[in-house]
Formats: sequence, structure tokens, C-alpha cells
Amino acid sequence: MKSLAYIFLLGAMVHSTPAQSADVAPAINQFGLDLLRAGAASETPGNLLLSPYSLESALAMAWAGADGRTEEEMRRVLHLAGDQAAVIDGLGALARDLRELQAASRQRAESDAQRGVSWTPIELDVANRLFVQSGFTLKPDFTHVLREQFGAPLEELDFLGAAETARLTIDAWVVHETHDRIRDLIPSGALDANTRLVLANAVYLRAPWEDPFEREETRPEPFWVGGRTPADVPTMQQRKSYPYEQRDGFIALAVPYEEGGLQFLILLPDQRNGLAQLERTVSPALLAACARMPRRDVVLHLPKFKLAPPTMSLSSPLRGLGMATAFDQPRGGANFDRIAPRRPDLYLYLSDVFHRAWLSVDEDGTEAAAATEVALATFGVEAGRPVPPVEVRVDRPFLFAIQHVASGTCLFLGRVGDPRQ
Repeated sequence: MKSLAYIFLLGAMVHSTPAQSADVAPAINQFGLDLLRAGAASETPGNLLLSPYSLESALAMAWAGADGRTEEEMRRVLHLAGDQAAVIDGLGALARDLRELQAASRQRAESDAQRGVSWTPIELDVANRLFVQSGFTLKPDFTHVLREQFGAPLEELDFLGAAETARLTIDAWVVHETHDRIRDLIPSGALDANTRLVLANAVYLRAPWEDPFEREETRPEPFWVGGRTPADVPTMQQRKSYPYEQRDGFIALAVPYEEGGLQFLILLPDQRNGLAQLERTVSPALLAACARMPRRDVVLHLPKFKLAPPTMSLSSPLRGLGMATAFDQPRGGANFDRIAPRRPDLYLYLSDVFHRAWLSVDEDGTEAAAATEVALATFGVEAGRPVPPVEVRVDRPFLFAIQHVASGTCLFLGRVGDPRQ
């Protein structure tokens, strides 16, 4: 019987070289849309939350060690174009852009504080880590790429003798990096004596609105749950200039965060039951266009909501999208030989991919985090006459994204069918 050796990749989220962050945005967004359509949903009916950025980053670390047909399938499912070095440079450029966005927000907040003006800057933390079985040999090129390109330092753990302790250690790292928002990412028993690697990507975001909503303006308003049944939910109200466009069958509106580098994008179908059709038509090109919308005077009604779905397994959707050999289907087909030397009785393959996300939207802004685990195993207004404001009532199921404006990358993506959940 072949022995097994598992690798787990974890990703947890919230917010030059020739490569640009916009180079990888279409791949990240298309992969997120694929999972959205594949039904990689939480157990909360009508609601879905995932982080395409976290998932793509975590799986890209595994892809860096893939070869042959496995590399080709992962490249296709992740929509990665060009040579591997250029793709990894693009992911690095995006990470740098996010760090610079946070630094600019902090610097402005500190400058304003010296003048007696106090506000909370954007907090956007991204971290990577490589957990490895003590004594397990990894190829130097792989560890170099993870350390230098993904910023993933190596930490040795004892999966062989204390798998549960190792699991708790990794979960503690995720809890710390997501500011206590993601707990129990790795299911009990998912790590055992066969585990060899855990690759982790963690992201946390706390972003205040460019113009916070007034709490006294929040009041119950009806929301058509599932597009069928009205229910009163706490709804925020505000009249402001927002990026806005009326498109064929839906409205696109963005609520900017402080500094303007991130935005909360809302895609609202015209019909109460129009969400399914909207999901089928959204594309990376549309998402990119939504990062460049003109502003319009809008009276916005936006429900408060919090999404905290449990950990979800993505192995089945990923296999369905075409990532089969990575999961060792057929047996012996997995090729991650660029991670560790292959032996006749031991080779690596993906055993599962776990993802978890958390998000809260209220009058002040948004707080969000996400976590992904991948397991590998062996065996605007024109001048002139004033234009009246348009009223947008987000009172029916809608899609949303937290979007990096400069690149168009969706850090988070989801749907809300019931804000009460």
C-alpha cells in the first residue's frame, strides 16, 4: 500500500517590477466567479461569501510546485496566463499595492491626528506561512519561491507525533492573523501523521467608509428574502455622490472606503428574482469596468448584514472545474514533484481544500477576513442643469464585492439573499 504525505495550504483574509497588479486581476475574478457559479456556498441559504484573492493566492503557492499535467490543469482552472515567474510577479505586485494602500491610509490618519482630527485608517494585513514536518526534505527552489516571492517563512511542526497539536498551532496562527475572526479553519482530524506541509495565506481587512452612514438614519425597511418574502431588516440610508451605472437588467453601485483605494461594489438586479440571471452574466470585464464608473447623486438604502459561514470544502467544485490530477485522479496522476523529491512509495497530491470567510457591513464600514486550506497528499454628474438624485433601494438579493480599485481585483465576493442570517 502506498504511503501518504499531506500538504495543507491555508489562506485567510480581510486589506516596481514589470508585472502590475492588474495583470492578475482577471484570473482572480474569473476564478471567484467560477466558484460562485459552481455553488461553493455556505450552509446559510441564499448567502455566499468567499475570498477569490485568498483562494488564488493559496492555490498559486501549490501551483508553484506543480509540474506536467497537474500544472497545466491548475493553470487552466486558476486562469493563469503567461510564464510562472510573470504570474508570481503579478501576485507580488498586487500584495505590494495593498500594503502601500494601508500605509497611505495610516500616514494620513497620523497627519490628521496631529491637527486634532481623529479617524480610523484602513487596516489590511496579508501574511503567508509554510508549515512543514520537521525533517521533511523540500526542494530549495520551491522554498526560495515561497520565501522570496510569497513572503512565506518556514516553520517546522511535528505532524508525525503530534498532529492535533500542530493543527492547533496553525489554527492559532490563523486566529492571530485574522484578528480573531477566523477560528477552527482546519477540521478536527484533517491533519494526521501523514501530513507533510501546510501552506498558509492570511488576510484581514477593516475599512471605514469614505462617508460613514449616520446611525440615527438606520431604520427597519423591507427586504425581499430570496426574492419572494418581505422581511424588515435594519437598513442604512445616505445621500451622496457614488460611482453608479444603470446597466441592462441591473444597477452597479460602489460605496468607496476611506482613501478611495477600495470600494464595496453592489450589483443589484432590476427584478426581485433576477439574481440567478445576473450571476450568469457577470464577467471579469464587467468587474473591471465597475472600478471606473462615473459618479452620480444617489439616495442609497443599504441593509446592514453580517456573514459568518462555516468552513466549506472546495475539493469537489475544483475537481468539477477541471483540477482532477491535482487530487490524484486517476491514482498516481498528481505531480507536485517540484515541491519535494518523488519516491516510488511516496508522492504529493491535494487531499482537500478548505475555505472560510467572515464579513460585517455597518454604518462605519466593513470588517472582513477569510481562510483557505488546500491539502495535498500522496496515493460621477455633468455640469449644467442639476440632475435629481437616483434612489437605490438594496431591498432584494444582490451580489457584492470588496474591490481593489486600481487593479479591479475582488478581494471578497459574495451574494446576500437574506441579510438577517
